[in-house]
Amino acid sequence: MTPQRPGARELIGLVLEPGSFVSWDTPPDRDGVSPEYAAELDAAAERSGVDEAVLTGRGLIDGLPVAVVVGEFRFLGGSIGAATAARITAAVRRATAEGLPLIAAPASGGTRMQEGTPAFVEMVTISRAIVDHKAAALPYLVYLRHPTTGGVFASWGSLGHVTVAEPGALVGFLGPKVYEALNGQPFPTGVQLAENLVDKGVIDAVVPSEDLATVAARVLRLLHPHRRDGQGTLPAPPAPRWEPPADPGHAWTSVEITRSPRRPGVRELLRYAADEVMPLSGTGEGQADAGLMLALTSFGGHPCVLVGQDRRNQARQSMGPAALRSARRGMRLAEELGLPLVSVIDTPGADLSVTAEEGALAGEIARCIAEMTQLTVPSVALLLGQGCGGGALALLPARRVVVAEHGWLSPLPPEGASVIVHGTPDHAPEMTRRQRISAPELVEAGTAHRVIPETISPDEDPAAFCRDMAAALTAELRAQA
Repeated sequence: MTPQRPGARELIGLVLEPGSFVSWDTPPDRDGVSPEYAAELDAAAERSGVDEAVLTGRGLIDGLPVAVVVGEFRFLGGSIGAATAARITAAVRRATAEGLPLIAAPASGGTRMQEGTPAFVEMVTISRAIVDHKAAALPYLVYLRHPTTGGVFASWGSLGHVTVAEPGALVGFLGPKVYEALNGQPFPTGVQLAENLVDKGVIDAVVPSEDLATVAARVLRLLHPHRRDGQGTLPAPPAPRWEPPADPGHAWTSVEITRSPRRPGVRELLRYAADEVMPLSGTGEGQADAGLMLALTSFGGHPCVLVGQDRRNQARQSMGPAALRSARRGMRLAEELGLPLVSVIDTPGADLSVTAEEGALAGEIARCIAEMTQLTVPSVALLLGQGCGGGALALLPARRVVVAEHGWLSPLPPEGASVIVHGTPDHAPEMTRRQRISAPELVEAGTAHRVIPETISPDEDPAAFCRDMAAALTAELRAQA
């Protein structure tokens, strides 16, 4: 049975607070429209109950003002004509001028064929307005509805900071009916399904329309300009006193401790210590790697973009080039939104395979380093556990680097370094001392700035460990605010 999907007015009623919607729309310009086309437009208006394929305006979500652009598929398949494009562009420009986050919820087959190329190129006009909106560090959220195809998906439908979709929505570049007519065979089933696009790292999540207001509120609590002022009200903890250990085997002890499968990682950090979390999926460009987690989040009331190496998933599959491309997406988001970047380093090493080599792993490490060094927003790197090789180096160049007491950083696994120097992995403990990989040595060398004591065993009390790490992050974020 085909699910009943809300139209434009119904979706506005679901998402915005009751009575808060104020329309920005004026009657569409029909100058020069042929009688035949005018009749089609009149019939579409009568059938759909709206005067164009989009409705625009402003309203409230969680008490916060937002602008909305909502498509109506029942009006000529949600197609975008010149008047439609003018309405969208005007709404985007107004949202930018008023400093409002923008939520777009298209449902469209793309360009209006009755108008052809003049309507088609208006996708550029809309996209230019969206780019200017984002350049003003204003959030742009996209909710792809069933169906969203063609020029809409290939322009303003794919430019969101956060992009989610209706369950089961058809989302793709070429509509399947057109593909079959042109090629004589159906398009493969499931490829253009919203759920598949999440798995492939094209969009971030699937969200039922009745839950969209809740998800949008979570994002707005992190990103809304009105909420950023005055955040971070928790007191910054004092810097703990750090006494370097006298044990000469401390570095190897740290390696063994951080290799424990029970040691908490980035997921536990978010679960136990973050205020709000909005996970994002993959690169947004068709790649995903479970070895890296990307999220919008906050610590101690300070919103940020987090890119974190996920130790649990790396135990199953080494971190590859797509993980670092996802990290670079996070860096771009931080820069676009004017938010701090937090990188969490916790990796036994990047993928060593033919696929990784051919996927430009080395180049992605280099590009991560380059982009992090060029960030204009505050940045903090947290060396939470293992910091092995180029995969760790890729997320290191933050303005401030803090290290858990047993965190460590090395160019290779100690066993690998031992093989190079001694021809056998048996000298790994010795190599950890020679290579100065431990937390206190990183601070002494100026590579890191602060060591966070592990006063409680992370294996025994992961929540307390994560709260200590988050307190340090909060202090660092506040210092750079």
